[in-house]
Amino acid sequence: MNQDIKERTFNFGLRIVNIAQHLPDTKAGHILGNQVLRSGTSIGANVEEAVASYSKSEFIFKTNIALKEARETHYWLRLIEGSNLVKSNRLQDILNETEEIKIVFYFFIFN
Repeated sequence: MNQDIKERTFNFGLRIVNIAQHLPDTKAGHILGNQVLRSGTSIGANVEEAVASYSKSEFIFKTNIALKEARETHYWLRLIEGSNLVKSNRLQDILNETEEIKIVFYFFIFN
C-alpha cells in the first residue's frame, strides 16, 4: 500500500472529525456523529494495520476491514445528508472521496 492512501485516509479521518464536531446538539446529531466518527476514523487505522501486515492474506484481511468501514461511513454520511443535519452541498466532496477510497481498496483487495 502506498503513502498516498495512508495520507488520504488520515486526511479523510480529520474531515470526519470536523463534520462530527459541527453536527447539531440534538439526539440525532450525537448518535450519527458518534457513528460516523467511529467508522470514518477507523479507515485510516486499518490502513496502518494493513501496511504492517506479516503476510498477503493479513494485508487483504485488514484492507477488507478498511473497505467495510468506508462503506459504513458512506452510509452514515448519506444518513446525515438525508436527514438535513448538514446541507447536502457541504457533504458532496466527502461523499465523493468516500467512493474513491472504496475503489482504491477494491483495487488492493482484488489485484
